[in-house]
Amino acid sequence: MNLVRAAATVGSLTLASRILGFLRDVLIAAVLGAGAAADAFFVAFKLANMLRRLFAEGAFNAGFVPLFARTLEQEGAESARAFASHALTVMIAILAAVVLVAELTMPWLVRALATGFEPASERYLLAVELSRLTFPYLMLISLAALVSGVLNGIGRFAAAAFAPILLNLALVASIGLAVATRSSTAHALAWGVLAAGVLQFGALSMVAARAGWRLWPRWPGPADRVRLARLWRLVLPGALGAGVYQLNLVIDTWFASHLPTGAVSYLFYADRLVQLPLGLIGVALGTALLPLLSRQLRGGREEAARYNFDRALELALLLSLPAAVGLGTLAGPIVTVLFERGAFDRAAAEATAAALAAFALGLPAYVLIKVLATGFFAREDTKTPVVVAALCLSANVGVILATIGTWGHVGIALATSTASWLNAGLLAFLLARRGAFEPSPRLRGRALRLAASNLVLALLLLLAVGEVAAIATASGLALTIAAAAGLYLTGVHLVGAADLGEIRAALVRRPTAPAGTGSGGAA
Repeated sequence: MNLVRAAATVGSLTLASRILGFLRDVLIAAVLGAGAAADAFFVAFKLANMLRRLFAEGAFNAGFVPLFARTLEQEGAESARAFASHALTVMIAILAAVVLVAELTMPWLVRALATGFEPASERYLLAVELSRLTFPYLMLISLAALVSGVLNGIGRFAAAAFAPILLNLALVASIGLAVATRSSTAHALAWGVLAAGVLQFGALSMVAARAGWRLWPRWPGPADRVRLARLWRLVLPGALGAGVYQLNLVIDTWFASHLPTGAVSYLFYADRLVQLPLGLIGVALGTALLPLLSRQLRGGREEAARYNFDRALELALLLSLPAAVGLGTLAGPIVTVLFERGAFDRAAAEATAAALAAFALGLPAYVLIKVLATGFFAREDTKTPVVVAALCLSANVGVILATIGTWGHVGIALATSTASWLNAGLLAFLLARRGAFEPSPRLRGRALRLAASNLVLALLLLLAVGEVAAIATASGLALTIAAAAGLYLTGVHLVGAADLGEIRAALVRRPTAPAGTGSGGAA
């Protein structure tokens, strides 16, 4: 398994999904703007997504993928297939109960998530109605995440990375249908979320079946329950950690719901822009790294695992630092070009751009967390990230309380960035203290050169931002970004912060690991 090629596969498809997601968000902004209907839909969408990350991608895969990789590495495909089928059965039972309870208690759930919505207001009533439509998506996408874990565990990353594209296609189609029939766009979007869950689970199940990994519900026997018990001992701490992260989002929404109308939407649109590089870099690296590290560690190839972990951090810095610089310095032109039209006016664009600049400060930390946490998950330790996340929760609240009175919704975004840097620092410190991470001389040297290169890039973009803002066209923005990217890549290559030839070689062939690393697809 080649880390660079696997990450490139996930990243390229994630990029396609994010671009389509931007089209979706541009359409939502143009049709709904930042008013009551938009706030209600975003709360409904966030509720389903929040619990999806809690039950599936954030916690379940952190426990499932290492155990699946260990079973596949040590016991073979048949045992791994049985393990996945048993896990599927348990997930169906748990999620069916969760969805039923949530549908019955939805008014209280929405009230807890958005306490600033008055119970008799249009925003609150619409949020409850839309949440009931979107919530079954939790079950469908959680099952899809399990199938994705199986595919990633056997080295097939494309299908799982393609699945989010189906969500965006479904939502774009929903907007088009609503406009064509002059019906409620917010309701059409909610139905689109549900349809996307059906499409994603169905498509991934078909791909897995064609790869020889057809999963059927199968109730585990007494012997199988030992491994499942181990799975849930890993998943539950991971769920707590994911719960702390989601609690951060709830806190952000809670504070934003008490600000003037539009604050929830400003943060949503800004976060969507940050999610592009986060998905392209952080999620791609974490997704590719977890099964690779898990199998190398289970096979006793410790040096190979350390080598690939260092290369993942190197790639994370190489790509996330310029993304943060670009989003931070060009926040105004980016938001204007992408969103300022229709119901999304200049005031909304300026408010969203301010939030984007604050979120961008933490982008490298968001990406590093994805990589650093994998160092714990691959060693079947899901407890430590929980403790770290809990500590960072208090930092998030503290910064919000200190800044929201002066900066409003921007203070909320700034708090997210601050807490994320603390999270990344603590994870790196704990890995190093346990002897699981010791930055190589190559990583340390390149990190310093990357920092210097991005400082120069930031200065150049600050000098150009006035001209870019004056043009405020898609072509002008694209040319600026392309020119900056070209200068950056040339610069980091010349100063030795990155070897572009090495990266290119890793993309086209299986590279040879350096002496002592063993096999396993070094980057």
